[in-house]
Amino acid sequence: MRTEPSPGSLPAREHLPAGNAGTPVLDVVIPVYNEEKDLQPCVRRLHEHLARTFPYSFRITIADNASTDTTPLVAARLEAEIGEVRAFRLEQKGRGRALRAVWSASDAPVLAYMDVDLSTDLNALLPLVAPLISGHSDLAIGSRLARSSRVVRGAKREFISRTYNLILRGSLQARFSDAQCGFKAIRREVAHVLLPLVEDTGWFFDTEMLVLAERAGLRIHEVPVDWVDDPDSTVHLVKTATDDLLGVWRVGRALATGSLPLDRLARPFGDDPRDRELTGVPTGLARQLVGFCVVGALSTLFYLLLYSGFRTFTGSQFANALALLVSAVANTAANRRLTFGVRGSERAMQHQAQGLVVFGIGLALTSGSLAALNAATTEPAHSTELAVLIAANLAATVLRFLLFRAWVFPDRGDDSASTVMASHNPASPVYATATHAPYDSSPYGNAPYDNRTWGDATMQMQPVRPNDHDPRDAR
Repeated sequence: MRTEPSPGSLPAREHLPAGNAGTPVLDVVIPVYNEEKDLQPCVRRLHEHLARTFPYSFRITIADNASTDTTPLVAARLEAEIGEVRAFRLEQKGRGRALRAVWSASDAPVLAYMDVDLSTDLNALLPLVAPLISGHSDLAIGSRLARSSRVVRGAKREFISRTYNLILRGSLQARFSDAQCGFKAIRREVAHVLLPLVEDTGWFFDTEMLVLAERAGLRIHEVPVDWVDDPDSTVHLVKTATDDLLGVWRVGRALATGSLPLDRLARPFGDDPRDRELTGVPTGLARQLVGFCVVGALSTLFYLLLYSGFRTFTGSQFANALALLVSAVANTAANRRLTFGVRGSERAMQHQAQGLVVFGIGLALTSGSLAALNAATTEPAHSTELAVLIAANLAATVLRFLLFRAWVFPDRGDDSASTVMASHNPASPVYATATHAPYDSSPYGNAPYDNRTWGDATMQMQPVRPNDHDPRDAR
């Protein structure tokens, strides 16, 4: 049954129909390169498992990316012998390139892939794709690092895998547990919007796709898997690790500079209560308070460290002013990006100038507190100075949040509302038909907001107010 979206929210994900003659519900892609030995037993085992256990129609696609052995002949023979098998040939190497090509061309509403060695137990396949079929999630991944996973592999691979995922958590704030497990699935309509933003064509493809999806607020479902390492794997660990680290740097830099158009992905596929326009409730207040408090705590610590350092060679008033100035610039930049979700360089200087005015108010409060302390005590202890400054900064922090929210980064509800209204007007320039950028063009370029028809549901993708969208918030 179709779920009707509530007023003010985008259309909900829909459960896929139980019967859809002529079109498979699931397309499982097996990317291969020189796998003449393992390809046939893999495909036959997978086909037998799906035919026996999967309740929907399916297809198995062999994505041969520039094999130089007899892999293409094996793939062609399997396609001729098994009706649900298709062979796809690319003349360039790269697992990511193969997946993007096949997923972009597939007509199946759920797209998956798995490694040819079938290291992951196939009993996890139905739990992997079920949340996508039901409309609950946008992507699904198998996780070898979940508590209930059962994994058999050597110490070196275990160390590399856990270290890599720790790097992702520390550098890109990733919340998913296992980026590189070769066992993933995605809804087709999500893939069509997400894949043009993914630049990598090799092993980092998975990680980049997941990071962008998570930053955009898409829902990622994780499935614990049973996994047995393939001792004959041809993956070059050193080169793969190097490429992955370069990919982490590239994506991290793009996220930091705001060059990724993630608003195109910002929850267009879910009936999320956070997207509803509720009267009388300040937009994003609770989330902004949490973000502001976190930034404020770190800024206060930074300020105190600076003050203690400057105080060793100058007076208390000058040390306070200098420490507050440096921390205020950092605080405004952090709140601009993290608390209020403003990306890019537009109006950045204006925001910093307004932030300096707020800084002046904080300086007056803290300097006045120090002056009162010095008037009351001739030589106050350093610990007493710090205590007074902390109290004064708490008062300045409350005032800073109110000024940031109401003046520096105001909620432009009226402007956004008019933009949304214009997007429903075919005569408005905001109202545009979807255009797909070629996959070999720059994936981080600007693209218009668009309207797409997927299946029987038309999703109108509207501009997202910066104050309503937290790029770190993944459902």
